Amino acid sequence: MEGKKETSSKCVVLLMLIICICSILVNILFAVRVYVAGVDGLGELSWSRKAAEQAEAVAAISCSGHGRAYLDGIILDGEKPICECNPCYGGLDCSHFLPNCSADAESGDPYFLEPFWMQNAESSAILVSGWHRMGYSFLYDQSYISKVLENHIRKLHGIVGNAITSGRYIIFGAGSAQLLNAAVHALSPSNASSPPAKVFVSIPFYSLYESQTEFFDSKNYNFEGDTRLWKNESHGNDTSLLIEFVTSPNNPDGKLNKAVLNGTNARAIYDRVYYWPHYTAIPAPADEDIMVFSISKLTGHAGSRFGWAVIKDEGVFERMTTYLATNTMGVSRDTQLRALKLINTMLKGRKGRDIFEFGYQKMSDRWKKLSQTLSVSTRFSLQKIEDQYCRFFDKVIKPSPAYAWVKCEREEDKDCYEVLKAANITGREGSVYGAENRYVRLALIRSQDDFDLLLKRLNNLVSKEEEEEEEEKIKTM
Repeated sequence: MEGKKETSSKCVVLLMLIICICSILVNILFAVRVYVAGVDGLGELSWSRKAAEQAEAVAAISCSGHGRAYLDGIILDGEKPICECNPCYGGLDCSHFLPNCSADAESGDPYFLEPFWMQNAESSAILVSGWHRMGYSFLYDQSYISKVLENHIRKLHGIVGNAITSGRYIIFGAGSAQLLNAAVHALSPSNASSPPAKVFVSIPFYSLYESQTEFFDSKNYNFEGDTRLWKNESHGNDTSLLIEFVTSPNNPDGKLNKAVLNGTNARAIYDRVYYWPHYTAIPAPADEDIMVFSISKLTGHAGSRFGWAVIKDEGVFERMTTYLATNTMGVSRDTQLRALKLINTMLKGRKGRDIFEFGYQKMSDRWKKLSQTLSVSTRFSLQKIEDQYCRFFDKVIKPSPAYAWVKCEREEDKDCYEVLKAANITGREGSVYGAENRYVRLALIRSQDDFDLLLKRLNNLVSKEEEEEEEEKIKTM
């Protein structure tokens, strides 16, 4: 009997040991699962799996490298979105080059940054639930502005060193366009007995300043034209408030402009959307009263329509806030989430350096090639931009402007746009910027396909010019 009891006791002990070991293994497996879930963020996907698979499937459509397929694209035969081809390419997979197509250098779509975001696909992607931010405002403070995004923007400016934001107010808008008119509204007199403000800009200037100011047709301000003409004229006892748009770097010629008008009744709105290291040297942080920026040219996401203004004066900030709240009740919360994700990706990339080094390399290389092509021409000339010290890169850098401001030098070439159009190059007329039509703006920020074709057409044009000059020499011999 004692032997049986001893055997039974040993079995109980063994069983307990097995149970204990199993319990430890289960706990270890559970801990590993929790750890992996923590690393992955979610562990096993549930409701987001199908959406992620759809996004991956569409992104994997190659379109021969000359186009893109999008989740919101046109569906062919109820299966998948079709390829949307770059200019001068066609076919179902964008593999067919259209030889007689015009090189598109007209619009400012910043597709040159697309390869950067493809290289950073994982960190820059977003996938949100169907119930994401359904309310009008953020629940934590009932505002229309993401405080997390605002902090990211301040941090980015601090790293780049292109603007002072400490002690300043920041407001969001639907791109820079909405903020520009909000600033005009905020600076204009609200007192009905005061004369309307006069709005000015220096030639050549971005046409939206004029078209938008005139379109809203406010009784509180009027567009008056070129600042230099006003400054050189006598205005007697005119006490009107003067509002000046200052684009720095300028669109179209890339110059770091400064306000022309000054005095106690003059105010300036600085459009700083191109004041980033991939378009210009950053000699010092900007510190103007109103500075407007946009993600369109910073990250290349023009379609997201997100911009911000850095403002010194609280009263101006409050008037702009009222304007935007009345106009649109703030920027889309979905757009703010995307902007946050993009800027967060930038900040993680070697403290914000990756995108600017990528962008600068692209733009400086394009400017170098374009300059070399036109340097041998007597018919066409480019704007002059000097090498300059950049505090972000901590060295003297070569020019990398977003646009080429081309001038037709021949007396007979009064319409430079038509001259280039005849050579299958589409630019934007000088008159759009208040300048002579001897000038044409050529966008350098479009896709690689667009730039390569532009350069090829310009090379052909310059080669033809050289051939004509040789023929003239032979005739005069």
